[in-house]
Amino acid sequence: MAEIIKIDSLDIEELQIYKSGNEAQLLHYFEPNGGLFIAESPMVVERALDAGYEPYSMLIDEALLCKAQVPGDEAGKTVNDIITRCGDIPVYCGNETLLGKLTGFKLTRGILCAMYRKELPPVTEISKNATRIAVLDGVENPANVGSIFRNAAALGIDAIMLTSGCSDPLYRRSLRVSMGTSLILPWTITAANYIDFLHSLGFTVAALALRADSLPPNNPQIKNAQKLALLLGNEGFGLSDDVIANCDYTVMIPMANGVDSLNVAAASAIAFWECGTGR
Repeated sequence: MAEIIKIDSLDIEELQIYKSGNEAQLLHYFEPNGGLFIAESPMVVERALDAGYEPYSMLIDEALLCKAQVPGDEAGKTVNDIITRCGDIPVYCGNETLLGKLTGFKLTRGILCAMYRKELPPVTEISKNATRIAVLDGVENPANVGSIFRNAAALGIDAIMLTSGCSDPLYRRSLRVSMGTSLILPWTITAANYIDFLHSLGFTVAALALRADSLPPNNPQIKNAQKLALLLGNEGFGLSDDVIANCDYTVMIPMANGVDSLNVAAASAIAFWECGTGR
């Protein structure tokens, strides 16, 4: 059973993992044996638990302990139901003002839960049964990564591969924006030669890029490919020329009014719709 610990001070060593701006420290918290991530909001915490992630500790707004229902939960779940699911962990609770000073922001629906990271699966595992894969190459903004995961989960993408230069899908902001989908959609970090690997598995590889010879995403060669990998590049400079040269096709979304491109997350939604659930 969880231990409820009322706090009236921020000078508690165990609370330092919840301070804003320490994502890199969390990633390596138990190095060399892995790290932690922070799940924010009741829904994300529950998705993490459903996906088999193990909780480490929890920080909550004490007002939620008195509520009959978690705000926004149509199923009528209480915060105590979530705490019970977390088992024998410390649960720190304090008032909203105090917690805001610790985290630097108002808690989303009053709950933060530190959870143990899992070991990432090999690329062979996440791709063996996939027919639609997204590859994020150098996507640096956590909100973009989170949005792309949410789009991918909703629009028929089976798995996501990320290069080492991408923002971590389990960073707090990315996880919050993804609505917890980065906890349930298979993903891993890939090596630099990922295009050769995808080709070896029979994937058609298409890069979203601003090229004159690009095809629209609804082109039958793209849309009807038996196995397709869609490549999305950095927010500023896109994909490198070397990466594009090794792809089978480049894809460009038609634009109007002199606009040349979309935000990478918005572009992913259109491409995933055309080539995932939309095909």
